Amino acid sequence: MLADRTTLVQFLIEERRRHPDASGDFNALILDVALACKAISNRVALGALGGVLGAVDQTNVQGEVQQKLDILANDYFLRATEWGGHVAGMVSEELDEPYQLPIEYPRGKYLLLFDPLDGSSNIDVNVSVGSIFSILRAPRPDADPESGDFLQPGCEQVCAGYAIYGPSTMLVLSVGTGVHAFTLDPNLGEFLLTREAIQIPSSTKEFAINASNQRFWEPAVQRYVQECLAGRAGPRQKDFNMRWVASLVAETHRILTRGGVFLYPRDSREPVRPGRLRLLYEVNPVAFLIEQAGGAASTGRRRVLDVAPDDIHQRVSFVFGAREEVERVESYHTDTYETDSTLPLYRSRGLYRTVAG
Repeated sequence: MLADRTTLVQFLIEERRRHPDASGDFNALILDVALACKAISNRVALGALGGVLGAVDQTNVQGEVQQKLDILANDYFLRATEWGGHVAGMVSEELDEPYQLPIEYPRGKYLLLFDPLDGSSNIDVNVSVGSIFSILRAPRPDADPESGDFLQPGCEQVCAGYAIYGPSTMLVLSVGTGVHAFTLDPNLGEFLLTREAIQIPSSTKEFAINASNQRFWEPAVQRYVQECLAGRAGPRQKDFNMRWVASLVAETHRILTRGGVFLYPRDSREPVRPGRLRLLYEVNPVAFLIEQAGGAASTGRRRVLDVAPDDIHQRVSFVFGAREEVERVESYHTDTYETDSTLPLYRSRGLYRTVAG
């Protein structure tokens, strides 16, 4: 197996050779993250046998009920990465404030941001879940970071990736030179390169959205989805398939594997909140991967990697995948729509109605 496949370690060494002045801290941090993902994979695979299914009697900063594996996965990330001297601090979905390293550990050059277990509501029904991570440069290396140090736009990421815990465990990452996928060989305990330079087709016939929220969508999203559902008889003149897994990692992996577009738009339930997904440790790392694979990632109105964060747990709307579809959604948001129509069908034209101007 090793004669035919490149290990994650070998891949990172080859990348480092392109930068003779590199210290090795960057590679070491990625390998620490990979170790955390291996540990999480082992616990997820045990399921009920490991006694880790079910929720605990507490919520995270998002107001979401925490699963036992949420807490365990968060601890694995912290323990695997805090001691090596490669990070200065961390932000996690499961922690209210940035994590300050224990005093005895050296501070490093990077910041690590992560969702330790995305899609954890799917754990009890044995649907794929995953971990998402983002690496930024620390503005003040070797010192404890302040909250503001993490508020960097996604275009500043030096690495992003996710692990997906499904029939096989895979680590998908980019260090800015394309997107590459590694599959965990459980016998060797190594991630082996199985897909190189992943590319997303620019067009698609598959979209993913939570249709149960339809009554809350903005007119532009109503228009886009209704056109897709109209199929060959509608203005798109082709049939679409609709998917929804309720796991951002699983949705991303499907799009990187066979194409498609994903929408989690802003809606009218909470007008003051511009979206549902977390910018720093969910949206930005996925957007980085998608752009590296030739796709597009947007808030629905603008490139998401250009968004300047104002809070470590900031939420945004998110549309990503096939470039042509993302650009279409953005263009629909520039149109003006009548506000008195009964959605999802805009009265006078059946599918939608726009007002010139």
